[in-house]
Amino acid sequence: MIAIDRIVDAHHHLWDLSATHHYPWLTERGVHRFFGDPIPIQRDYLVPDFRADFEILPVVGSVHIQVGVAPGDELGETIWLEGLAQAEGLPSAIVAHADLSRSDIEHLLDEHQRASKLRGIRQIVGRSLREDALTGTARLLDDPAFLAGLNALSRRGLSFDLQLIPTQMTSAAKLLAQAPDIPVALCHGGSLSDFTPEGIALWQDGLRQLARLPNVICKISGFGMWVPGWSENTVRDQFLRIVDAFGPERIALGSNFPVEKLASDYVSVWQRYDGLARSFSPDEREMMFAGTAERFYRI
Repeated sequence: MIAIDRIVDAHHHLWDLSATHHYPWLTERGVHRFFGDPIPIQRDYLVPDFRADFEILPVVGSVHIQVGVAPGDELGETIWLEGLAQAEGLPSAIVAHADLSRSDIEHLLDEHQRASKLRGIRQIVGRSLREDALTGTARLLDDPAFLAGLNALSRRGLSFDLQLIPTQMTSAAKLLAQAPDIPVALCHGGSLSDFTPEGIALWQDGLRQLARLPNVICKISGFGMWVPGWSENTVRDQFLRIVDAFGPERIALGSNFPVEKLASDYVSVWQRYDGLARSFSPDEREMMFAGTAERFYRI
């Protein structure tokens, strides 16, 4: 089916809408998000659903990325995921949410680290210009408290998942240069959504600035959020530019399921990755499909 022996899915989600924790965006109706209409995925997505989606693919591990629970319920999500990992064998690693600018961030991280699978934190900096204007998260890059939170992660051996948009990359690179010891994973290949020559140039320049920081890797995932009918041909140039910037040894591939389910089935995502990576050596492919995620998230 694909010419690869192992997959570690570096970016996916699970949720249980009947659990005690609450996901506001999964219960809202009639709200069109930057990635499309979420109604088709506003239902439970648990480990058996994930396993059913990857079918016979050689998925040997996975990294769960925080979903967007209600404020104050971040620990509930982490504890729930830890229970799933112990009972069902997945996820292999947990990236939780925390507001790194909080004055009590050290205590909050203590609580998160009670989960043995906790590997890092994601606090979204940018999703889209429209949504960021409402959330105000873009201000984090200029907040000294946020930098202090990043350094708190570094002291604890935790990583940071960085989700932003291309217009924020230069500021992010300057900020991360002040936290050189924290492992950082750039999410969704930098979230390219402006496909004009100017938009692509801005994104590529930002990629190169982030790639100059040796502590940053890049996760390729989520093409369907911006190119709903994506194929190997429509994203090939984007894929190769990302790999050229970071090198195969700093690339990890993820499904972004079940959000990507709005655009594609799981098997097709990995078949396309397989085709896009055919020009690379077996060792390079192994790193992109499994090795980089295992190393970065300590699986």
